[in-house]
Amino acid sequence: MIDQLIHFDKEVFLFLNGLGTPTWDGFWMFITNKYYAIPLYAFLLILILKTNKKKEIIFTLVLVALLITITDQTANLFKKTLFLRQRPCYTPDLVDHMRLVKDSCGGAFGYFSGHASNAMALAVFIGLILRKHFKYIFPFLLIWAAFVGYSRIYIGVHFPGDVLTGMIVGIIYGTMIFKLRQFLIRKYA
Repeated sequence: MIDQLIHFDKEVFLFLNGLGTPTWDGFWMFITNKYYAIPLYAFLLILILKTNKKKEIIFTLVLVALLITITDQTANLFKKTLFLRQRPCYTPDLVDHMRLVKDSCGGAFGYFSGHASNAMALAVFIGLILRKHFKYIFPFLLIWAAFVGYSRIYIGVHFPGDVLTGMIVGIIYGTMIFKLRQFLIRKYA
């Protein structure tokens, strides 16, 4: 069963990665680069500052730091200790059949995607906070996080299963930290 899932994951990876063209490479490299999202983060911070009280803002900022730390460290634990699943670009039977858009592949192991988990966790957490003030912010952030996840497949550094797992972990952590924020606000704000 596991072997069939791994085979299917490789097939889906080759299909999705193979859809790429040099015309779109720059766009997906832009999406996958976390530093290019800084204007989005700044915009979200402005929205939070405009719609929340001082204590709520402090809780939110501290919890964002906690959220990113938790998702990032969980991804590292899975990659470097628990699963040790090679990235596609290090998988011998795929190397000659895939597109590696980046100059380098990154670390040898890639289960699960830290980019996908961080983006989805942030999208869920901030989206849940802002959705009562801005009707379309939550779906917009979910789409942005899905784009970040897909970009990791497009550029050739993660399997779809890596991305899907990262997104699920992000949803779980984003929701949990949002519930923690609600509790803190009820108790201390």
